[in-house]
Amino acid sequence: MSDQTRMFWIHALTPLHVGAGRGVGYIDLPILREKVTNLPLVPGSAIKGVFADKHSATDEKRQSDPIFRAAFGISDPRGGAEAGANSGSLVFSDARLVCLPVRSLFGTFAWCTSPLILQRLHRDLEAAGLGSRVKAPSSLKSETSIHVPQGTSSALQDSNKRVFLEDLDLTAEPCPTAAAWATELGTWLFGTDSHWSKTFTERFAVVPDNVFNFLSETGTEVTARVRIDDEQKTVAKGALWYEESLPAESILAGLVWCDRVFGLKNNGGSPITQFELLDQFCPTVADKDNSILQIGGKATVGKGRVRCAFTSSGKNGGQL
Repeated sequence: MSDQTRMFWIHALTPLHVGAGRGVGYIDLPILREKVTNLPLVPGSAIKGVFADKHSATDEKRQSDPIFRAAFGISDPRGGAEAGANSGSLVFSDARLVCLPVRSLFGTFAWCTSPLILQRLHRDLEAAGLGSRVKAPSSLKSETSIHVPQGTSSALQDSNKRVFLEDLDLTAEPCPTAAAWATELGTWLFGTDSHWSKTFTERFAVVPDNVFNFLSETGTEVTARVRIDDEQKTVAKGALWYEESLPAESILAGLVWCDRVFGLKNNGGSPITQFELLDQFCPTVADKDNSILQIGGKATVGKGRVRCAFTSSGKNGGQL
């Protein structure tokens, strides 16, 4: 599977709101979360739709260009394959949370992850042929400890190796596994940008699973929104609501692969291959112009601007 599979990474440059509709708690517009783990995610359908829009894959373009038709599919109002409809061969999984930015007394903020998060990520990396570069970490021994990269000066701890995340008091422990993950993630996310790779390593931390679950529920960004009455210039009656977003600097990851392409040929007359689609729409070569995407809602108030990078077993990704 690894030959036709790549990892994609989403780095939120502004708060990211992929909504779940109306909430039942004090948050009126919560973000989408996994049913079982309650961790934030971005659904694969939203990501594929964004890529189709990014490449202007309109119905007309899919009708005229077999590459776009093979990648994103085409529907026909007459219905059915007999009428000329086909599904797209590019498949995007949900983007799951990898690192959550958390406010820190030292170092401003930390890119936090947990053993369970990295174990699930390692499983995806193995599917993409990248699992041999890092190993799945074990759980932390103490609920008050935090693993930081060994051999690197962490920006998060004081002179007594204490780390303060939000109102949590934790003890830093240098860890070679954390160092390996920080190095590889920094490379996949930021490519040859040594400054951001170094910054990521200095602020990378592995916290216990229970601590991460707590932070993912309480550490998101909640914004109060109002609508102003045009005549009174005050808040309109009933027009106060709260929106939840993943904070800027959040990092998510998922898999993209290509199913078989049946019966379609490119403009040169050759059968369209899986690699051809992946190289055109999911390139692992850095491209500053094509790496910026708009995902989710509230775009007119600056939400959802993200940077996307792809990684395969043959090349390191990293787009900035």
